[in-house]
Amino acid sequence: MCGIAGLFDTRAEGRADGETLSRMLDTIVHRGPDDVGSHVGGPMAFGTRRLKIIDLDGGHQPMANEEGTLWVAYNGEIYNHATLRRELEQAGHRFRTRCDTEVIVHAWEEFGPAAADRFEGQFAFAVWDAAAQSLTLVRDRLGIKPVYYHWDGTRLVFGSEIKAILASDLVPREVDLESLYFYVGYEFVPAPATMFRGVRKLPAGHRLTLAAGGEPVVESYWDVRFESAELSEEDYVRGIRRLLGEAVEKRLMSDVRLGVFLSGGLDSTAVLAYAKQATDEKLPTFTIGYRDDTFSEWDYARRAAAYYGTEHHEIVIEPLTPELIEKSVWHLDEPMTDLSSMPFHVLCRHAREEVTVCLSGEGGDEVFVGYDRFIASKIDRLWYSRLPAPLRRHVVEPAVRWLPDQPQKKGTVNLLKRFIEGAALPIEAEHMRWQYFSSAAQDRRLFTPTFLERVVPDPFAPIRDHAGRAGDVDRLARECYVDLRLTMPDSVLMKVDKMSMATSLEVRVPFLDHALVEFAARIPSDLKFPGLRTKSIYRKAMVGVLPPFVLDRGKQGYSLPIKNWLRGDLRGYMTGLLRGSPLLREHLQMGHVDTLIDEHLRRVRNHNHVLWGLMNLAIWHRRFIEGQAVQAA
Repeated sequence: MCGIAGLFDTRAEGRADGETLSRMLDTIVHRGPDDVGSHVGGPMAFGTRRLKIIDLDGGHQPMANEEGTLWVAYNGEIYNHATLRRELEQAGHRFRTRCDTEVIVHAWEEFGPAAADRFEGQFAFAVWDAAAQSLTLVRDRLGIKPVYYHWDGTRLVFGSEIKAILASDLVPREVDLESLYFYVGYEFVPAPATMFRGVRKLPAGHRLTLAAGGEPVVESYWDVRFESAELSEEDYVRGIRRLLGEAVEKRLMSDVRLGVFLSGGLDSTAVLAYAKQATDEKLPTFTIGYRDDTFSEWDYARRAAAYYGTEHHEIVIEPLTPELIEKSVWHLDEPMTDLSSMPFHVLCRHAREEVTVCLSGEGGDEVFVGYDRFIASKIDRLWYSRLPAPLRRHVVEPAVRWLPDQPQKKGTVNLLKRFIEGAALPIEAEHMRWQYFSSAAQDRRLFTPTFLERVVPDPFAPIRDHAGRAGDVDRLARECYVDLRLTMPDSVLMKVDKMSMATSLEVRVPFLDHALVEFAARIPSDLKFPGLRTKSIYRKAMVGVLPPFVLDRGKQGYSLPIKNWLRGDLRGYMTGLLRGSPLLREHLQMGHVDTLIDEHLRRVRNHNHVLWGLMNLAIWHRRFIEGQAVQAA
C-alpha cells in the first residue's frame, strides 16, 4: 500500500520539476514510510511513497518495463497478481520481482488500458507511456483507493491525497461553494468535486487519459448492474458463501502480520470466521468502545473473539481532544464528517502497533442491504406516506419534533424523531432522506441570501444522477446502486483510506470484492429485504458459518457519542470554532447558528450532525485555506 503523486506538463517545451515532486511526496510520507521513489523525465515527474506489504525487498517504485518506455506508480493490492503473472509469462513477459506492481507494467504492455478489467483488488495507479507521451490514471471499481487531480489547461497535477497536489504550489486554494452547499447536507462532497475549487476526484471505476497537447478524458470502465439471475434461493446462499470465503482468503495475501477489525456484528465476524478457516495462525482482533455502553459493542466483540480464539485488543475511546480532531481533519483533506471517522482513526493507530494490515467488514451494509435507512424507506412507502398529509404535517410532525432528545445512541424517541425528519424531505432523495441532514427550510435560515444566489440550490441532484444510471430496476435496487456508487466511495471508503493510511496501516475490505458485488446485485430484492429484516439472504448464508449470538443481533456501527460531548467536554471548543470562523461568518447567518447551538445544548433538538459538520468545516478552512498548511500538526 502506498501513496502516489505526480505532474505532467503537456506544453511542447514542458519540463517536469523534480523538486516540486519531492515536496509533494514529502506531504504523504504517512502513506508509505518504508520507501520513496521517483521518475523524472521530460514533461513527466511522478513518484511513490511505499508501505511494504508484498515482496519487501523487490517492490521499489515507480517501476518500468525492460525498455524504460512504460512506467507505473501504484497504490493498492492486486490479489490475482500470481495468476496474471503466469498468463503473462506464457505470453513471453519476463519478471524481475515478486511484487504486483510489475504485473501492472506487463499487463499494460500486453492489454493496454483493458488491463484494468483483469485486476482484482483495490488500487489507484498512474501509467506513463514515454513513447506516446501519454498519462493514464486508473481508480479501482468500487473506489477503495482514491486519486485526485488538478488540470489548469497545460499541466495535470495528481496524487493520492489533495495535500500532495497543494504542495505543488500550482493550485489556487479556493473554496468550491457548490461543494460547501452539498457538504452541509450530505456530510461529504459528492464526486467528482472536492471542497477545493479546481481539484477533482477521479470517480470509482473510471480512468483518466491525457496525451501531450490534448485535454484530459475521463471515462468509466466498470459499473454494477442490478439484473436478477434465474437462480434458486439455495444457489444464492451457496454463491454468497463461496464468494465471500474466496474474497477473504485472497486478502490474507501478505508478507507482514495482519489482523481483523472486530465489532462482533455480522460483517466483521464473518470476515474473521472465513479468515480462521483459511489460516492456522492466531489472528489479532481489534475493537473500540466508549464509557457510554449504549454506543459500545464490547460484549459482542469479546464473545466473538473468544469463540474464534483470537488475540483480542480493546481500545477505549475517550472524549475527543481538539488536537485529535484537527489532525484527523488534516488527514481527511476535506471535511467528511461521518461520526465514525475519528474513532476509526484511533482504532487504526492502536492496531498499527501490532500489525501492518487489517481486514474490515466495510461494504457489507451496501452490498446486502444493512442500513436502517432501508427500513425507514420501506416503512414510509408502505405505511407512513399513506396517512393523510394534514395529519402528518399538523399533528404527527409537530408532536414528534418537540420530544426532547435522549442521550443514548438510538432508542424509540431518537429513532422516531430521525424518521419524521427524513420522511418530511422530498421523495426524490430516495432512502438517503434518512442520511441527509438539512432541508430547504433550514438552508434558507442557515445560508446567507448572497450565498444561495451563487449556488444552484438543488441538493438531491447527485442522488438523481446516480439513481438515473441504475437503469430500469425496482426501488430497492436503485437505492442499493446509490449507496454503492455515491455514498460508499465518497464517504465510507474515503474515511477508511484516509484514517488508516494516516497511521501507515493498510485496510482490506473483502465485501467489496467486485465478483461478490456483482453476484449480490443479481439477487432479487424480495430475497435481500423481505419484510423489515435487513440482510435476509445474507443472514441465511451465514447460518452454520456464524454462531447464533452473532446472527441474531442488530446493527450498531462505529459511531461516537458526539451529541453528548458537544454538550459537555467539547462545548467551549464548539462555540469558539463556530463563532470565530471567517468562512462561516461570510456564508452563514450566524444568528441561526447560535439558535442551533442553543437548541442542542438545551436538548430541545439534536443538531449534532449539522454542528459537527460546521466545526469540521471551520477547522478545514483554518488549516488548508487560512493557514496554507501542508504538514500535520
